Amino acid sequence: MRKDRFAPDQATIAKLKELSGFTDSEVKQVAEAGRLVHLPESWSLILEKTPADAAYYILEGEVSVRRNREEVATMGAGTFIGEAAVMNHALRSAAVVTKTAVTALNFTPEAGRKLADTIPAIREAFEATEKARLEADSAE
Repeated sequence: MRKDRFAPDQATIAKLKELSGFTDSEVKQVAEAGRLVHLPESWSLILEKTPADAAYYILEGEVSVRRNREEVATMGAGTFIGEAAVMNHALRSAAVVTKTAVTALNFTPEAGRKLADTIPAIREAFEATEKARLEADSAE
């Protein structure tokens, strides 16, 4: 495991396992691929209609997902955000702003795609999230 100030500590790794249901091996892969970030309340971490530069797995806190400046969803611990644009090499379909202080794992596009290729549970989570998002979009 990485030994830098952005690497998850043991408590974070335990939280990841608790939230994700991943195996110990999968948790280790996710922890090694991600960069631990702590974000303050009201922080814009994803801007709508911009290139995908990262995906996030929320460990603690809540974020507001906004389209055209209107909140369309609130997401919290145990959810991936930003993964659809990373996986599809697309522009962001929404903005994401923290509603509370947030602790998350940040993944580069390359790391996110590699995790989805090697951990079926992550690919399934990405696909389920994207499907739910598309269904919500078609209902609007």
